[in-house]
This record gives sequence, structure tokens and C-alpha cells, in this order.
Amino acid sequence: MSALVRRRSLVVSTAIAAVLLTGSGVGAALLIKSPAQAAADTRPPAADVLTAPVERQVLTSTLVTRGQVTADQTVDIIPTASGGTSGAAVVTKLPLKAGDQVSAGVPVLEVSGRPVFPLQGDLPVYRDLKPGATGQDVVQLQGALRALGFGTGHDPAGTFGEGTKAAVTALYRAHGYDPMPSSPDGAAQVTAAEEAVTSSQRAVEDSTDELAAIRSAQAAGPTGAPSAGTDRPDPDAAAQKRVARATEDLARLRARLDTVRAETGPMVPTGEIVYLSAFPARVGGLSGRVGSIVNGKVMTISAGALVVTGKLDQADHGLVHPGQQVEVLSEISGTRATATVSAVGDAPEAADPAGEAQGQGSSTSGRPPGYRLTVRPDSPLDPQLAGQDVRLTIVAASSAGPVLVVPVTAVSADADGRTVVTVLENSQRHRVEVTTGTVGGGSVEVQPVSAGTLHEGEQVVVGIRSGRPGGDK
Repeated sequence: MSALVRRRSLVVSTAIAAVLLTGSGVGAALLIKSPAQAAADTRPPAADVLTAPVERQVLTSTLVTRGQVTADQTVDIIPTASGGTSGAAVVTKLPLKAGDQVSAGVPVLEVSGRPVFPLQGDLPVYRDLKPGATGQDVVQLQGALRALGFGTGHDPAGTFGEGTKAAVTALYRAHGYDPMPSSPDGAAQVTAAEEAVTSSQRAVEDSTDELAAIRSAQAAGPTGAPSAGTDRPDPDAAAQKRVARATEDLARLRARLDTVRAETGPMVPTGEIVYLSAFPARVGGLSGRVGSIVNGKVMTISAGALVVTGKLDQADHGLVHPGQQVEVLSEISGTRATATVSAVGDAPEAADPAGEAQGQGSSTSGRPPGYRLTVRPDSPLDPQLAGQDVRLTIVAASSAGPVLVVPVTAVSADADGRTVVTVLENSQRHRVEVTTGTVGGGSVEVQPVSAGTLHEGEQVVVGIRSGRPGGDK
């Protein structure tokens, strides 16, 4: 190889080496950073301000709890053997089953051959009602009988007289029964009193005829009258006395007959009627069967409109008051209904026993202790809801009308303890002092302390959002 060729090869190699060294330097410059640059690259990204608009709306605060659909009145029927029957009380007829409708005046069961009639009324049965009885319970009985079409005649209100006896008899016989007599020997007493009156009437008639005969004889001649100064009794005076006494006896026996008649006749034993507040009613459950000996309640009847009852815990008790609106929801059927809180208990009640009064969709663990809540539907509920466990959404508070509303997270307290919201306008922030009102659904009612400093549509700061690397700052 010539010297010229060797020199050219050396020049080329030197150039290539220079290029390679230059590229390595550039790469190193790209990989190596100063401490300031490294700190800048690892600094957290800039934060974004989260805002929400000020809105104007009606704000409500709600409370959700559970309740059970029940009847306004629940009555346990615990039959007893009526007077005149001997031995243990036995269920002899049970024409209805659970869920069946109960009609006024139609027997719901038969015990030892005697019927049990449901009648309309609010006063519970507390005594046998017999002819001659008086009182408000008699007034209730008379009203129930008249409502069924059995008139009570001219009996005064509250007096169990002849008209009421006739109405009771008609009720029983309409269903194939004879009413229970108020006294086992009442008929015999009436018969004896009637016979006594008849005998007394005859005695009056006989003594009257005798007096008439004496006076007729005296009119015929002087021989019939005693002479003056003699001790012979005056026949006329003696006959008059017998007539007067016989007449007094007749009046007394007639009064006795009236009393016996008034106190005898059909009665209504306590075990043969049950009063319900309203009809139609329903059989809530059966605890007996035909042929079983009565030992406690045999039947439970639910009467009146369906209501919803529940329990409130201590924390919620002060938030719920009568008159508040409620939405009732059956998750089983999807049925919704509006209702109103009608009563809230003043004192906590014990827990309901597990399994008691359980219905479709109800819990089997019983209800915890709490304050009793009663909710009355605005319109009658579907009878199919009876016994169901339902959800209650109670409007615990509501603004009087449309108000300014912001998210709860927009409200804070400044260093001076003032309640404020922070308004963001043209990238500038300023605080507005407010007062708060109704809270509900994550929002709160606000009213600016200085009028005109907060408006619908303005943006208020609700939080800070961290930006993402490489994203918008």
C-alpha cells in the first residue's frame, strides 16, 4: 500500500471517530439534568378548582325508615261459654279463613253452638246486656242493630226495652239462632205474674159485683140497712173496702208483671258480640279449629283503614312530627302511595317479639325498640298490602319555597367564625357571608347576609382537584 493510501485511510478513520464522539456527547447532554431541573420535573402538578353553580329550588330533607302495613284496629277474639251452657267452650263452627272479609252482623264463628256476632262500635264489651239495662253500651248496641236494619221501636236511647229485645231476637233468628234468655226461668216468671194479675182482676170483679148487689138490696127496702144505735156492720161499707183492697192488689200485681216482662227476654252475652271500629274487616289469623277447646284467642280480626306503623330511634325521633308528608313504597309489588305522619310516640317502646304479626315481606327478627310511628295514607291502600314490610320516606323538613341552594361542601367557616361560601368569578375568588337553612340531598339552603351578594348561576368553590402529569393545569 502506498503512502498516499495510508494517509487517506487515517483521515477517514479520524472523521468517523469524531462523529461518534459528537453523538455520544449529545446523548449524554439529553440524559443528564441539573438538580433544579430534576426538582421541577418531580413537582406535583398544578391544582384545579372544583366549582358548582348556585341554584334556586325547593329543598327537602328526607328520612328513610321501615314500617309494616296494619289495620287501624286489631281485635283478638277470645270466646267464652255463654250463660246456660255447661262444660268447656268448644269451637263448633269456623266459617271463615285467614284473609276473608268480615261483615257486620254475620257470625264469624260458633262456640259451643252459640254465635259470635261482629258489630260496629268503639266501646268494648264489658258486661252482659239484659232487658232493662241502661247506659252508653246500650246506646251503641241499639245503633249497631239499627244499622243492620233491625229497628228498636220506641225504646229511649240507652234503654234495653221491648223494641231492643225485638231487634236482638230478629238478629239472632236471621242467622238460625235463638237469643239467650236473660233468666233461665224468665218465661215461667212472666206466666206466674200474668196468672196473678188475672186472679186479682177476678177478685176486683167479684167484689165490685158484691157491692152492687148490696146496694140493690138496700134500694129495695129498709130491711137491708142496720138500725141506728145497733152494732151490726154496714154491708155497703164492708163491700166498698173489699173492692178498694182488690183494686190495690191488682195495681200492684200489674206493676210486678211490667217489671218481670221488662227484665226478662233475650239478652246479649259478652261472649257473643265483638265491636269493630269500621267495616269491612278482615280475618287476620286463626288460632283454633273446629272441635278444639277454646284456650285463648281463636281468631284475630283487623278492622278499619290500613295504616303503616314503625319505630323511630332516638336520633330520628326529634325530626319527625305529625303532619309531615311520607312516601310509602312496597318493594314487593312496586306500589307507591302518599301518606301523612299521624302520630309519634312520646316514650320509647320495647322491641316487638320476633315473628309476631309477621306478614308478607316482613322481617322475621322482630322490630327493635324505639318510638312508635303511625303513618296514615292519604287514600285507602290496596288490601293486598296488609302485613307487608314497606319503605317510608319522610319529608323531615322543606323550604317554604324556591331558595338559593349550594352543595354542602361549598360552605365553610372563615378565621372570624363566619359561615361563608367562596365565589369564583373571572378567575378571582371572593367570600360571601351566608346563613344556612334546610339541608337535604347533599345540598344546603343559603341566604347572603348582605342582600345582592350571591346570585343564582354563580359558581362557588366546592373543592380542589389535583391535575394529571402531562394534562391541563
